[in-house]
Amino acid sequence: MLAVAAPAPAPSPSPVAAAPVLTSTPFGAGPGRHVTHTITLSATGRGTMSAVRVTFTTTVDLAGAAATTSPGRCAVTSRTVVCDLGDLRFPAAQPPTITITGTVDRAAAPGALVQNRVSVDTASPGTGPADAVATNAYLVPGAGATPTAPPSPAPAPATGWRPRSVAGPAATAVLACAALAAAALLLLRRRRRRTL
Repeated sequence: MLAVAAPAPAPSPSPVAAAPVLTSTPFGAGPGRHVTHTITLSATGRGTMSAVRVTFTTTVDLAGAAATTSPGRCAVTSRTVVCDLGDLRFPAAQPPTITITGTVDRAAAPGALVQNRVSVDTASPGTGPADAVATNAYLVPGAGATPTAPPSPAPAPATGWRPRSVAGPAATAVLACAALAAAALLLLRRRRRRTL
């Protein structure tokens, strides 16, 4: 009697998922400066995502905002760009890319928060991660200033001791007492020498 082995089931393809990658150049652009936001869809798995929509929002107006995409088309306002890319098949020879340009509003107040956010939505059921979002943020620098990273705090000494500044009336009293004690000690030593 011969045993017939059933063919092994073909592995099911992993569902396709696309996550946005956001790059802003220059990062931390101040009022009146030109900025370019580039969004690239990084995909995993194989398959088609249908009716893909990418939404970009920012919290500060972009004057003269414009957007280009390949594939698809975009609707642009000063704070929102919505791009409909249609059906996308992954893996793709060239990842879908969106380029958004504009000038940071000259009226943006120094210290205001600029938060750029990108989200990806699709009509395909069961595809795409629930957290297909990318963000970056910075505070508007002053006019002509370049944003820099905050200074690193100085490391504490290995013993854990930290010098403290002494000021005020209490400090004066302590110094006066120390001076009196030193004078009294000096006077006592002189008396001892005389008695010897």
